[in-house]
Amino acid sequence: MTTIETKILTLLQENARYSAEELAVMVGSDKNTVEATIRGLEQKGAILGYTAVLNPEIIDEDSVSALIEVKVTPQARSGFDSFADRIAAFDEVKAVYLMSGTYDLSIRLEGKTLREISTFVGEKLSSIEGVTSTATHFIMKRYKEDGVSTESANAKNRVLPISE
Repeated sequence: MTTIETKILTLLQENARYSAEELAVMVGSDKNTVEATIRGLEQKGAILGYTAVLNPEIIDEDSVSALIEVKVTPQARSGFDSFADRIAAFDEVKAVYLMSGTYDLSIRLEGKTLREISTFVGEKLSSIEGVTSTATHFIMKRYKEDGVSTESANAKNRVLPISE
């Protein structure tokens, strides 16, 4: 990575909506160089995509998120990769990580209800051959998501919603 590539990547992680002109000023370059650098980073796979960090409490109060820890028996030749690939293929799954510690994989999952997530764990995840155990942790409140504080948007919602 060049110095300008590293600077641009850092700035885009902070705010992917910076224009090429703004980035050029911040990295001490010109707009055309910044645009070419970004295209190059996209082409070589350093930038995988651009996303918006949404506040589910504002856009969809019926959303439920969970972190699920999974123990698996690694397979010959593919180890944990085949499990991770199968799990990542489900639409409900937002992220899959190989972890150190008691559990092998960690999954971030989103659904409409607790029951939907429970059904996913019981019927889809636990039924995968080689999955030996799971532990599900429901996210009750978000304070920071992908580097963005959600506190200012949640200021009016100081009480945890347990039931309605």
